[in-house]
Amino acid sequence: MTGRQFYDWQTAGGGGDVLLLVETLERLEIPWCMIGGLAVNHWAKEPMATADVDVVVATDRVEDAVRALEEAGFKAERFEWSINLKGRSKVSVQISTESFYRDYPARAVPADVHGILMRVASLEDALQGKIKAWREPERRASKRQKDFADILRLVESHPELRKMLPEDVAAIMNEIV
Repeated sequence: MTGRQFYDWQTAGGGGDVLLLVETLERLEIPWCMIGGLAVNHWAKEPMATADVDVVVATDRVEDAVRALEEAGFKAERFEWSINLKGRSKVSVQISTESFYRDYPARAVPADVHGILMRVASLEDALQGKIKAWREPERRASKRQKDFADILRLVESHPELRKMLPEDVAAIMNEIV
């Protein structure tokens, strides 16, 4: 089974939605990158299937992206810090509109994640994004646990990141490992 086949199996055809997302943004030459679990999957040694697809789009092109993705078949729902899109699969796409991620697309790198070519946040940005997500007190406990596991996966795969960890994260990590 290929990486893409496994991802499709886990997400009821999510690879098709992700590919459509990537192709739409690339066709319009919109600066963008994956953050969250898909970015971590690129940088970590052992990828994990995720139905959450977190994306950052250049601030001045968000409306162009949403319009094009709706024309491609996604349904959009707007929230204070994101625009969520749903395609035909179990994949849930979330375009973050938080200013924290504004510069991520400029530092993105090309990657093959689950057999799909895409742009992902740089290694350092992927780590910082996961730390930010873990620190969000209103996030569900299960999501925060996964965020911390992703931080661990990144540091295990790239030990040089340990020196970038804030004290609170490093202290918890030292208790675990």
